[in-house]
Amino acid sequence: MLDALRDLIAHKGHADAAMLAAVERTPGAAADGEVVALLHHVLLANRFWLSSVVEVPFVLEEESRPSGSLDALVRRFRETHDQEMAWLGAAAETQLSRTIESPLIPGGQCSAAQGLLQVCLHSHGHRAQCAKMLRRFGCTPPPTDFILWLVERPAPAWPHRQTEN
Repeated sequence: MLDALRDLIAHKGHADAAMLAAVERTPGAAADGEVVALLHHVLLANRFWLSSVVEVPFVLEEESRPSGSLDALVRRFRETHDQEMAWLGAAAETQLSRTIESPLIPGGQCSAAQGLLQVCLHSHGHRAQCAKMLRRFGCTPPPTDFILWLVERPAPAWPHRQTEN
């Protein structure tokens, strides 16, 4: 199960980065409130599940604050992905069965493995929504299918602007 979750989280990072890059290069998309709100929602869920799995406090009020720019949002996605991959790189199979408890989880609890699977499925669904939104701006969304990713397993190509250090 650990290898499958490593693959799914690695793919999620690649697919999120591809979608963020498409938003960045699509005129109007990065300034569209609905697109930005959806991306922030995905990030918020990613951060909740990461915090739950690695057992650090999740401060909803702090995490819910919108990023000040697309660059800041991308940075937070990248940092979250790096933290997910670091934890998974050091994790043992036995850690996946640990119970996570939170009032934010329907039913109040799930296993770490179920939480990681949830965040992958959740992100996938919202990337599909974002792809539909990008089409309104005349953009052809990037292909983000897991099966396509498996061929070469590319690392995330996070977008960055020339002004970013």
